[in-house]
Amino acid sequence: MADTPAASLGDSFKSYFEIVPALDEELVNDVYFIRHEVYARDLGFEPVREDQRETDEYDSHSVHCLVRTAQQPARLAGCARLILPDPAHPGDPLPFERYCERTLDRSIIDPARLPRERMAEVSRLAVMSGFRRRKGEQGREALVTDQDFGDAKQPRFPYIPISLYMGAVLMAKRLGIDYLFTLTEPRLAGHFAKLGVNIQPIGEPVEHRGLRVPSVIHVAEIPERLRAMIRPLWGTIESQMTAVYAAPATAHGHPAS
Repeated sequence: MADTPAASLGDSFKSYFEIVPALDEELVNDVYFIRHEVYARDLGFEPVREDQRETDEYDSHSVHCLVRTAQQPARLAGCARLILPDPAHPGDPLPFERYCERTLDRSIIDPARLPRERMAEVSRLAVMSGFRRRKGEQGREALVTDQDFGDAKQPRFPYIPISLYMGAVLMAKRLGIDYLFTLTEPRLAGHFAKLGVNIQPIGEPVEHRGLRVPSVIHVAEIPERLRAMIRPLWGTIESQMTAVYAAPATAHGHPAS
């Protein structure tokens, strides 16, 4: 997470990082490697594997994005996953529906009544320990806190986790997803509200690797509600991801880190 210079957030992000959709096997393997480093080696949530790849049954019907450094040689910084309904079993619940079956407030939104092809779930958002720079933070998940925004004397911005959420929203938008669900750290909605992003809680917290709140993001609302200072960052992320989608398949990979 870098200090915020005087330039726009979009220009600052571009000088430090790039975000790409994982469109080929090499990039998807980079995603699995990041997840293994964070969820297995750093946090101990998953077993350490000989192939250094963390995968599960949802990856067969998921899309991914990753952030890496802009400077060469590129260093892997973070990743996120968008779980789509399983095309072979479209009625199967997404993970949040399993974990929160008894705690969802279906008067707010009832996933069971939504068109399955219009919903997805953000999960496995992971940031490599070298980019979780606060003292004592290397062994914890990359949570967004008030400290990440700094103060008037030393402004900062949590580029990596916020860019990954934006990347997930842009992937959802591209796929025609309207409702993006996630299990979030309880204070995340408040932090994102400062940016003009509405992450709406839809039920009581559950215990899942810490306390998590089921929430929904309405994809169509995001661009129009962003605060003015955040729009350049959204524009940069959209531009970077669109460029990869438009590039020939052979251009998607990069040297392993």
